[in-house]
Amino acid sequence: MLLKSADRQPVHVVYGGAQLYKAETPARLGTLALELIRNYTPDASSFSECLGLPREVANSVFERTVAKLKREPVEDFRIDFEDGYGYRSDTEEDGHAASTAQLLARGMGKPDFPPFIGIRIKPFTEALRARSARTLDLFLTALFQESSSLPDNFVITLPKITDPKQVSELVELLDQAEARYGLEARAIQIELMIETPQNIIDSSGSIGIPKLIESAQGRCRGLHFGPYDYSASCNIAAAEQRLDHPACDFARHVIQVSAADRGVFLSDGPSTILPIPRHRGPALTEDQKAENRAVVHRAMRHHFDLVQRSLAHGYYQGWDLHPGQIPSRYAAVYAFFLKSLDAAATRLRNFVDKAAQATLVGDVFDDAATGQGLLNFLLRGVNCGAFTEAEAAASGLTIDELRDRSFLKIMENRRKP
Repeated sequence: MLLKSADRQPVHVVYGGAQLYKAETPARLGTLALELIRNYTPDASSFSECLGLPREVANSVFERTVAKLKREPVEDFRIDFEDGYGYRSDTEEDGHAASTAQLLARGMGKPDFPPFIGIRIKPFTEALRARSARTLDLFLTALFQESSSLPDNFVITLPKITDPKQVSELVELLDQAEARYGLEARAIQIELMIETPQNIIDSSGSIGIPKLIESAQGRCRGLHFGPYDYSASCNIAAAEQRLDHPACDFARHVIQVSAADRGVFLSDGPSTILPIPRHRGPALTEDQKAENRAVVHRAMRHHFDLVQRSLAHGYYQGWDLHPGQIPSRYAAVYAFFLKSLDAAATRLRNFVDKAAQATLVGDVFDDAATGQGLLNFLLRGVNCGAFTEAEAAASGLTIDELRDRSFLKIMENRRKP
């Protein structure tokens, strides 16, 4: 069982151009991801060899990845009117704004509908503000003509922010939209893309993130890092622009520290190296097949390593740009949690036992943060599907205690006679 969606952070957000969106798009991405596995890593052994999975979790990771792709291949999907959409006429964008909303409304509630979904509009720069606002208005108008409610976990993503005033302008438009459609205040959440140096340190020398969050007036669900725009703005040469560049590490850590305890999800950026075979067609030579396999394996392993790196840095979500990245995303996430499950469960079980004894001398809360951190690890592992609640209960906690999500509450209840 997954915890309720309000407590769940999706492991990725998959971007797709609005011009290509169909109601069946997320399910189709899962089909394509499964085809890639069948063609290039058809069993646990080849999958493990490609990604360098630890031997002790290889079979579990493969089986759970395939099952996830069949059950829920896309956790969060973003209908993209920005970089993934390109430059189109106003007439075209007007049409796509309405049609994507209609398709989204018709897909709500169906089994293959993503649990998180939204749109990315254009930035609120002087040149694009009017176009972006119009797209948002047309989309919401068409959505509420088809449906009386928003999809669950719906969000608007605002890119390339250069000034907190741009966030305030979006909030004002959403205030008006909620009043127009009879929605509760702050029903429409927003995600802010952190892609410019002034988001990190502004012109006054202050950290920019808190000002952006405050400008969102309680609507900010997440901060999504855009490494390529950011590194380009830092004058880093194109050949050196990559997710694991030290400049990106600096930005991520500033985001992480300045957003701590503010109730927002953090998302890392994407890998632009995609698992696309070089040769196509039904009559490939053995050399061409081997080259395709090498190219796909190399891209999958690169993506896997980047996701593992993000997880180690405390970023539990990232972008995916291609269906071939979805298997390596889930594999990286599952491997990260599964390989540490036994140690974390044992440590938490011992910690709870020790803490329960320590209550007799009054020092149970000295290391409560450690206990909560171990509990959070288990909760994230359950929510992402790496393991079940029953498997997490190897920690000695009951399933009800896991669902309480509070280490202090668990200890208080255990002290009761």
